[in-house]
Amino acid sequence: MDDDLHGISRRRALQVLGGAGVAALAGCTSLAESVPGDDSGLTGDPTDVTPRAPPSDPADETFTLTAAPGADASEVSRSTWLYDDTLPGPEIRASEGDVVGVSLTNELPDETSVHWHGLPVANGMDGVPNLTQDPVESGDSFEYRFRADPPGTYFYHSHAGLQLDRGLAGPLVVEEDEPHVDYDDEYVIVLDDYLPDAPRSPSESDGTSGGGMGGGGPMGRMMNDYRPPYAGMTMNGRGPSNAPRFEVSDGDRVRLRFVNAASATTFRVRAGGHAFEISHADGRPVEPVSADSFTFGPGERYDAIVTANNPGTWAIDATPVRGSEPGARGVLQYASTSDGRAPTAPETGGRTLQYGDLWSIGSIDGIDGTPDRTFDLTLSPGGDGYSWAISGQVFPDADPLDIREGDHVRIHMRNQSPVPHPMHLHGHFFSVGNAIKDTVVVPGHMGGTTIDFKADNRGNWFFHCHNLYHLEAGMARVIRYV
Repeated sequence: MDDDLHGISRRRALQVLGGAGVAALAGCTSLAESVPGDDSGLTGDPTDVTPRAPPSDPADETFTLTAAPGADASEVSRSTWLYDDTLPGPEIRASEGDVVGVSLTNELPDETSVHWHGLPVANGMDGVPNLTQDPVESGDSFEYRFRADPPGTYFYHSHAGLQLDRGLAGPLVVEEDEPHVDYDDEYVIVLDDYLPDAPRSPSESDGTSGGGMGGGGPMGRMMNDYRPPYAGMTMNGRGPSNAPRFEVSDGDRVRLRFVNAASATTFRVRAGGHAFEISHADGRPVEPVSADSFTFGPGERYDAIVTANNPGTWAIDATPVRGSEPGARGVLQYASTSDGRAPTAPETGGRTLQYGDLWSIGSIDGIDGTPDRTFDLTLSPGGDGYSWAISGQVFPDADPLDIREGDHVRIHMRNQSPVPHPMHLHGHFFSVGNAIKDTVVVPGHMGGTTIDFKADNRGNWFFHCHNLYHLEAGMARVIRYV
């Protein structure tokens, strides 16, 4: 394999399994012998699941997306890459059970793809270049087709290189037939970190960081925790001086669908003068729970009901948990209060949502009792100062995690680094505690997390840190059905 794969400028390999990466993966041995804690073998029952396939029915909803260079309308206009010349990309919305068709046209100077984050589509529609599909070359098109199920708040984004941090993301909403909470109105709120220039991998940077180890100063070889020099944060594509407004009427219950589409930022979200009633986590319904604030990492989503019982003009603030950049802001504007007053900022303190507060409505069938397949994984920096590893292996030079259709799979993760890692599993939901999610933040300083899922969607699936720069640095594995 090329020497540059030992750094993290290995773009071809991380788009996402380039030719050499595919060959390396094909030659990797199974983890059946190498994963600590596995004494079960491949013993799942392959007869109790139905493989997904792209729907053959005519599309109920059709959309077009054009990925092309453009200029956004954020705090400071920049030249970047966008879907349909908007930031975030246009909302894709469908009803539960609809067949959705999306035609992607690539007018970028580079190859691309679209991943439907959180939605368990058929493997060939998952949008990971060189793993689930060929990359969409410049000037070409690709037709995505999937069933909008289950309902929830999702988003779509490029899964090629660092393109997500250029602005290639947008919201995806699947409406429920029968919501488990009542509400009168809703808004989608997409949070992002704002990069004024084209993204660069740490190995191409000048050794500075906008908020990683050592703050903004030189980091030398301590580049594992590289964080780009973000200029600030955006809410629905706007900076705080041009904050989006969300109008509400007295007495209404308003559903806010929060999406963390950032590449490297965990946000703490608060609303002035109002509490949140959390109703969904990663699109899946939970027993409503009250909180004054919540934090969520890249790739996570929360739906929250706000009861409009405190007229005025209030700020919704999303502040980076790490880093010193200005946060994002929106305005909760009562229709009865339109005198142009400045929004009142949220108070600090109060109750912050914890994972342990989340109790899913429903469950994942087939994951009771002893798992058929167990993996014990460690998340840690690579020894070269640039890379990130899972159990000492840096992707793409990493063994796949082999499972069988029908398996109850359990993954233990132990974080041996000082920074959190938002781990995302493609193609499946998993249980974590009493919640059902597709992305979970594994805390730093030896924090541990255990997830369980049912192997019910055959294919090769990506499992990776959703901090884009940790992914670029190799924190990924492939879940391989055998």
